[in-house]
Amino acid sequence: MITKNIDENSISVIPEDSDDLLNLRRVIKQGDRIIGDTTRVIKIEKDYARPDKGERIRIRIALNAEKISLDHVLDRLRIGGIIIESSNESVPHGSHHSFILKVNDAITITKKNWLPIEKNLIESNNKQIGFVLVAIDTADCGIARLKGTHLEFIPNIYSGAGGKRYKTTFNIEKFFEQVQQALFSIIKESDSIIIFGPGETKKRFSNFLSKSQNAQKYKIQVTEGIDSGGEDGIYTFTKSQTMKEIMSESKLAKVSSIIDEIMLRANKKSRKFTMGFEETLKANQFGAVELLVFSDKAIQTNDENRIIELLNDAEGKGVKTFSVDSSTDIGLRVTGLGGIVSLLRYAIES
Repeated sequence: MITKNIDENSISVIPEDSDDLLNLRRVIKQGDRIIGDTTRVIKIEKDYARPDKGERIRIRIALNAEKISLDHVLDRLRIGGIIIESSNESVPHGSHHSFILKVNDAITITKKNWLPIEKNLIESNNKQIGFVLVAIDTADCGIARLKGTHLEFIPNIYSGAGGKRYKTTFNIEKFFEQVQQALFSIIKESDSIIIFGPGETKKRFSNFLSKSQNAQKYKIQVTEGIDSGGEDGIYTFTKSQTMKEIMSESKLAKVSSIIDEIMLRANKKSRKFTMGFEETLKANQFGAVELLVFSDKAIQTNDENRIIELLNDAEGKGVKTFSVDSSTDIGLRVTGLGGIVSLLRYAIES
């Protein structure tokens, strides 16, 4: 999330991914003042103008937030409220309006008092390092950017190389140029590049990439142990022990370790974990939760406000929370375990 402090009560934000939208859902409360750009249909007072038609214009408004809700299907945050200021005199104060906030949309949030947890949520994603994953073979290449626990894919790139039975004039450097161009279209300034796949193609591409001046400012790492390329190779890597070893400080690796520990405790008949909303809510009320992981499905299938209240209350008690989505196998596993799970400091009576 891109943030800028305006004054002690106002912060401008630009969400960069779905995690940022979720954090804003947890930050924005009823009564907060939200400033942003939107469009409204304004009736045109002109001769011969159709009375039922208007002109859609872009205006800046400020509203007092009343209702905040997520739309995970479309990665949007809806903020509804009453207009208190507008840049166009045709838009009456006191009328209702809703901001539909999407990734890369900017708003300014003004609160009477910012809680430490709210500032932490806004700034938390800024500290995360991104990774561009490249699963390459002579036949195809899969590229995805991993930020937190969210994977952003670009379509597979195919080399056009023939199989062993066919004699073709295949220029691998042209294939590498295509991959390089696609990689630079998705990479961010602080990202690292991890290259893997079967055979020696990954090393050849790494050598090709290292000759580019644009690539020299990024950390490039070639890793073994992933024997498939393309999108399948990306998914294989995110589930592998190799990922945990070379990205041990990443959010995905930490969440993967938490899920593995939950399954280990379940097999040992330990009660020091929870699965599902009600179990986790009860454990949090006792102050027993140590680490908590939730998927986007938890918010979609439960009362959104209750989930948000649980997450904020848990973090207020010092619990570290992690969000996951269906773009990774970890997100699907959490969804299958009830959408929300936790590791406990001590067992509680069921």
